[in-house]
Amino acid sequence: MSRNPLTRPDGVSRRAVLGTVASVGALSIAGCAAPTNQPEGSQQAVAQTAERIDATDVETDYPYTGAPTVVDLNEQGGEVTLRTVPSRHTIVGEAATGGPIELPEVWAWQADDHDPSVPGPILRVDEGTEMAITLENTEDIRPHTFHVHALQKDWMADGAPASTGHQVGVDETHTYNIEANVPGTHLYHCHVQTQNHLDLGMYGILRVDPADYNAPDKEFFMTVKEWDSQLSAMFAGGDTDFSHRDRNPDIFTVNGRSAPTTFHPEEGSPMIVEAGDRVRVHVTNNGYENHAIHLHNHRFEVVEKDGGEIPEAARYKEDVTDIAPAERKTLEFTADRDPGIYLMHCHKVNHVMNGDNYPGGMLTALVYESAMDTEQFADVMDMAGYDG
Repeated sequence: MSRNPLTRPDGVSRRAVLGTVASVGALSIAGCAAPTNQPEGSQQAVAQTAERIDATDVETDYPYTGAPTVVDLNEQGGEVTLRTVPSRHTIVGEAATGGPIELPEVWAWQADDHDPSVPGPILRVDEGTEMAITLENTEDIRPHTFHVHALQKDWMADGAPASTGHQVGVDETHTYNIEANVPGTHLYHCHVQTQNHLDLGMYGILRVDPADYNAPDKEFFMTVKEWDSQLSAMFAGGDTDFSHRDRNPDIFTVNGRSAPTTFHPEEGSPMIVEAGDRVRVHVTNNGYENHAIHLHNHRFEVVEKDGGEIPEAARYKEDVTDIAPAERKTLEFTADRDPGIYLMHCHKVNHVMNGDNYPGGMLTALVYESAMDTEQFADVMDMAGYDG
């Protein structure tokens, strides 16, 4: 299994590990991969008559996905090369309570020579940068495109073959020249057979920092998604039929993981803060359902939405916010509560479950550094399967 590049070297303390993960607001994920010759298209949208199967039991020999990477396009002259790599993906780790839970096939984005990941790499760039995003389709057996929300671009750079007639075929390469002209947090995804490609993991975040960006003390990216595991199982050759018309989500993730693995400092994405920190969380919804995101014991303001800054006069304190499919919101708050461990999760409570087990699913934690020496924190780490 690939290891998170942000993990500790041997001998570094648990506190140092978690502090490192938090300092970049990183996503951490692990999973497994290889292409399948199964066709896609309308012939697969058959009635869901077969019994649902346990997708984790479907065998594939794909490599596991690695950790998503923050790619600073400013340091790369605005250039990046993306590929799609069929992979296997861990939802709950084997050592975690209730694990393992895996998707036998996902289609993971890979940036340059980094590991393929779900979600894809966070592409970060300054406003006004001219980007050259090259899609090199050499690792898969199906066509793909790169489509990004909000940014104003030439028609043929939109990455939507239904209107442009253009897609990047197998063993083809195409460069999308796009200016980072709308600051904010944006989604990117493949727009070929979107019901399959997006729902099998081809999504990510492109963050455009405004020219006068005032960075917070701590900054995190949190992407939520619900999955019907039968789609993955079907493409991996499992004995099941699937129709998007009968989609029935049974997996709910934060940054590609479900609790308790979301709490794991190397494989999950806990949000580690110090008392007094000004904190920003960029929340994106890459699924097909609305999610009610709730943060315990803290009240936040929504300061950005879909690439638009919310005027101060229109902001107000809240502790739960609805996020629709493809919507992006940036939440800001001060870490000024009693230092401890506080949950952040979807408040559709059945989304905070793994099967019939609670808690799980779309759940992560805000952790104060000073609470990391407590018995309660040790219990959470044991539940997450972390023995560092």
